[in-house]
Amino acid sequence: MELAELIGLRPVPCGGLLMALTRRCPLSCAHCSTDSSMAASEEPDAGQLLRFVGSFGPDDRPDVVMLTGGEPLLLPELVVRLAEGAREAGSRTALLSGMFFARDGRVPDRIMRAITTLDHFSASLDVHHEREVPRADVLRVLRSVLDAGTPVSVHLTGTGPDDPYLAEAVADIRRVFDGRVPLLVNEVRPLGRAAGLVRATPPGPGGSRTAPCALAAWPVVAYDGTVAACCNQWTVDRRPVPPHLRLGHIAEDDWPAVRARSLDSPVLRMLRTVGPQRLHARYTASPAPAGYCRSCHALAERPDVLAGAARDAGGRVGEVLDRLSARQQLAAGPTALVRRLGCARYAHLVESPPPQERSGR
Repeated sequence: MELAELIGLRPVPCGGLLMALTRRCPLSCAHCSTDSSMAASEEPDAGQLLRFVGSFGPDDRPDVVMLTGGEPLLLPELVVRLAEGAREAGSRTALLSGMFFARDGRVPDRIMRAITTLDHFSASLDVHHEREVPRADVLRVLRSVLDAGTPVSVHLTGTGPDDPYLAEAVADIRRVFDGRVPLLVNEVRPLGRAAGLVRATPPGPGGSRTAPCALAAWPVVAYDGTVAACCNQWTVDRRPVPPHLRLGHIAEDDWPAVRARSLDSPVLRMLRTVGPQRLHARYTASPAPAGYCRSCHALAERPDVLAGAARDAGGRVGEVLDRLSARQQLAAGPTALVRRLGCARYAHLVESPPPQERSGR
């Protein structure tokens, strides 16, 4: 599975599932949005994770399971079991790693086994990671993973489109791999340890403009086993999760129950179709809070908006609108999605060029 396909599925309701295996991480990057460290103890119960994946069925499963952290490869045996369990039901798995193990020059066998069990492997890279894990070591490991037959990508993060680090890193990675390795380029957000490092996230589309929320498409298993409807770190870490964004808990719920709640929720349908600020503008005279995500969280305190969403999106019409919105975003392609949610200047790199276009050929 290539990165473009993985990103392209992002707007599909329940097309994927995000699972945070642990908040622990051997790296101590200054910009970490999840505030991960080896001192962090939060991680879901492994048995509950396995039971949750075991509840997938051939006709009721996510297309892809994305394993994240912290550093998920601190638990390589669990990664293997989750990937194998998902594959039995027809799901594919991908994983994002900070590449702590690359520092030793040789990938430990148990970590390489976990990587090669996956359908896609992504390395996280940025100026902070490079202070702890040299880029050359990361790229050397990626080449060995490619040679083993697992598709790879690089998730680059910088301060913005004019960040000279991004320009240099992109050029270097494309040179080393002759354009064969796609890149997802994002900007540091003021979350976790990065809260004081970068300016506040721009408020995003405002007023009554329709702006579908792709982040509310895939359920997320958080560090305490709570299942949230949104992957924004602010939502994943917030307790209690706003009721309209809480889908359950892996100790009590299985995938079919979580999927049904996500697909059948009128407010989630409307968020995926028109976005939170459009909901405020449509159903209440009260102004929406500044900021796209803040206006979503505020819906929990706006019963008039929730009632309006239930009235208009609670039946067949809401289901059709949800499906049509996903179809439109799918048709626009992964580059369009990254241009909207990531670093627009580099959005095209999410798709690998055909061989004849590499190196100017």
